[in-house]
Amino acid sequence: MDAAALADLALDIAREAGRLARTRREEGVAIAATKSALADIVTEADREVEALIRARLAAERPDDGFLGEESGAERGTSDITWVVDPIDGTVNYAYGMPHYAVSIAAVSGDPTPPTWTALAGVVHNPAVDETFHAIRGGGAWLGEHRLSASSVGEAGGLVATGFGYDPKHHAEDLARVAAVMPLLRDLRRAGAASLDLAYVAAGRLDGYFERGLHPWDHAAGGLLVAEAGGLITGAPGGAPGREMTIAAGPELFERLVATIGV
Repeated sequence: MDAAALADLALDIAREAGRLARTRREEGVAIAATKSALADIVTEADREVEALIRARLAAERPDDGFLGEESGAERGTSDITWVVDPIDGTVNYAYGMPHYAVSIAAVSGDPTPPTWTALAGVVHNPAVDETFHAIRGGGAWLGEHRLSASSVGEAGGLVATGFGYDPKHHAEDLARVAAVMPLLRDLRRAGAASLDLAYVAAGRLDGYFERGLHPWDHAAGGLLVAEAGGLITGAPGGAPGREMTIAAGPELFERLVATIGV
């Protein structure tokens, strides 16, 4: 399997999709629907960008499967599935905050996080024109700069987290933050899981944890972390998932896992 070729295709498509997302943001955002909760929105741009990505992939690799946030899953006849979040950080996007991303990953095997093997991943932020990519066995990169997860000093780690849209989980989420804070220099809550993971890979964050992620939230970012020398785990199944995702450089990782209890 040529992971580098898959990464090249994902890079090309992510940048095209990012240009469309940015154009639609400049034109003004239309909310299309809500999903799991009133605050969990999808814009017309989410749907349009995912349709573009899906069409490009179907034209280039018609035998592959597809798993997207907005249009669901379709199994292919090859061993490859593309896992796509067209606009990760939709609320940021809707509010005009320049912290959102197109996330595209190619995985082999059964397209579920505990069993798949991520081969290539791209996280592209159109607002600031930054593109992170990873190739299995080939490292994690920001442009031509190879990425490396950070080491943590005595002041503790700079760590990101997120909160789900369902209010019934907020007390639990806040209690988890309180438990983790003694390990930290400070906490960030930026609103786009794929970029949080990319920032862990780049050493801009020392770690990240969040409950409630879907496969498209972490497929590309998780590979970035692993290829940058970081570690990632979660639940269920010891993989990033709905119950928990934790990613960090090796020094902080074990302390986060022990404190959060995965």
